[in-house]
Amino acid sequence: MLDRYNRNIHYLRISVTDRCNLRCTYCMPGEGITLIDKKDILTLEEIVDVVTTGASKFGIRKIRFTGGEPLVRKGIVELVEKVSSIDGIEETSMTTNGILLTEYAAALKKAGLKRVNISLDTLSPVKFSTITRGGDVEKVKDGIIAAREAGLTPVKINVVKTEVLDQEELEALKSYCEHNKLEIRYINQMDLKTGTFSKVEGGSSGHCASCNRLRLMSNGNIKPCLFGNHGFNIREFGIEEAFKLALDHKPLKGKINDNHQFYNIGG
Repeated sequence: MLDRYNRNIHYLRISVTDRCNLRCTYCMPGEGITLIDKKDILTLEEIVDVVTTGASKFGIRKIRFTGGEPLVRKGIVELVEKVSSIDGIEETSMTTNGILLTEYAAALKKAGLKRVNISLDTLSPVKFSTITRGGDVEKVKDGIIAAREAGLTPVKINVVKTEVLDQEELEALKSYCEHNKLEIRYINQMDLKTGTFSKVEGGSSGHCASCNRLRLMSNGNIKPCLFGNHGFNIREFGIEEAFKLALDHKPLKGKINDNHQFYNIGG
């Protein structure tokens, strides 16, 4: 489907939950998080209905599962299997922190997931624990191995450049990825509320003129733009109308988003 600026919108990012098993400093506040009420979170069946409608009536071809952390969502493997089997869907992928991949990688591949992006900002156990507020970097590295062995390739590594990382650490990450045949992507730290965003080094994100995506939040809002406040709820408007409204309100370029944070919008 084409938007007002003749961009072909065929990519839907789905935040399946706003819950996460880490609390990264650039994603979540240290305390005072307001989580979506469980009754407001879409069921697996509702998500499948959205994708089915998106594929059959609006040309959605590519799906990425995000969170929060998508692997903490109960039934995630079942969801991947159902979405991957929808007529018209050509690719399903996932962005994950990797902590649970040793448990889920093989099942996700069998369910139809094609590949994963894994967040890894440093190889230093101490700094990783600081950035994630208690995470274990070795579990992520084990998850990367599990993803490769399962065939969720190419495995892409997302590195958020923060003030605690120096050039030596970034070089170590680059060397680690080269040695393990991983694709690395660098993301400058962004701020939704000030409209500070950047192009992804090693990826296509951040190029507004060629943006091809909409976002489905875990509460059912279809959002036209990461850096925008608009969202149209499928329970309020119905799936087709929510898609149409999101498409009609997709801006040429995002500005600010002052009613969400990264942990509940899916990045």
